[in-house]
Amino acid sequence: MQIYLDHGATTPARPEVIDLMTEVMRSQWGNPSSLHWWGERSTMAIERARLQVASLINADPEGIIFTSGGTESDNMVLMGIARQYQTPQHMIISSVEHSAVRLPAQFLEQRGWEITRLPVDRQGQVSPEDLERSLRPNTVLASIITAQNEVGTIQPIEKIGQICRNADVLLHTDAVQAIGKLKIDVQILPIDLLSISAHKFYGTQGIGALYINPVTIKKRSLIPLIQGGGQERSYRSGTQAVAAIAGFGLAAELAERELSSESERISKLRDRLYALLDDIPDLVPTGMMGADRLPHHLSFYHKHIDGRHIVRELNFAGIAISSGSACSSGAIEPSAILLEMGYSETEARNSIRLTLGKSTTTADIDWTSLVIHQIISRQ
Repeated sequence: MQIYLDHGATTPARPEVIDLMTEVMRSQWGNPSSLHWWGERSTMAIERARLQVASLINADPEGIIFTSGGTESDNMVLMGIARQYQTPQHMIISSVEHSAVRLPAQFLEQRGWEITRLPVDRQGQVSPEDLERSLRPNTVLASIITAQNEVGTIQPIEKIGQICRNADVLLHTDAVQAIGKLKIDVQILPIDLLSISAHKFYGTQGIGALYINPVTIKKRSLIPLIQGGGQERSYRSGTQAVAAIAGFGLAAELAERELSSESERISKLRDRLYALLDDIPDLVPTGMMGADRLPHHLSFYHKHIDGRHIVRELNFAGIAISSGSACSSGAIEPSAILLEMGYSETEARNSIRLTLGKSTTTADIDWTSLVIHQIISRQ
């Protein structure tokens, strides 16, 4: 029995997406920058996908810029904003950002930029009041993750965005984990820039987008990282990956169509698994619960068992999950996110994450619970 519960890392491309991409590679392989019929067919595939991705977040299609994924989109924002200033300014990020935001911020800090890292509470949530107190006259950007990838906590983006809007500070959010699971409406949420990655909701790896609010960014500069042929409104030069973009668009359309029903279904399975694991001694949930948590996401730490051991044992049983620990130069590093949330190194090292998906069934949940009970009871 094979059970995949690591959808937070990546999701399998949907069969419909694979079929479309195969057809596009066969019949719409022209260079979109070419003026002839072959180029026009590729352009049509890209623009259809732009509409589909825009619809998923209720955006103006002109604001959708295709990239290679969430990491590039995040870097485009932090480095693109920074490059417009002759002298270093001030940025705000949360202390629980993905490394695609955290490391560019660190890079800028080493070059004189002031970076404020907002603390989080024990559940991993930022305080909007802390952000408001951190604003300075030279604050040019706040980058706050929509939903934390390790512990599933959803941030109060609407409140944070309103504070930034009142202070005339741009807000970027890394929404990679949230898109396709939560309803995101950029006409309602005061967001200026938003990162998306297709492989988190059944598109393929290597394709994503940056949403750029055409109203609020119009008066600012976002200097591109890649110079060249001027594709993607000159924000991201380079011949577009037509098939991947087309697949991204279809994945977005299907995610929008199924968002409500799938979120409800999967949150019930998540809650079922929580209930089944509740009687395991020393297995402690992490992150927010209920409405402030991603619907497909569970995370725990065990007081005495290394998270990597649980991951390995589950893998032997045909079940895929992930651990918050990372191996760096031969040393095992505890989860930096849990450390920022106030957990000890042991607790952070013993963390695990289970993320459900479209293929997850009640039988998968029940079997996974049984195997985890057996693994922990043997220790």
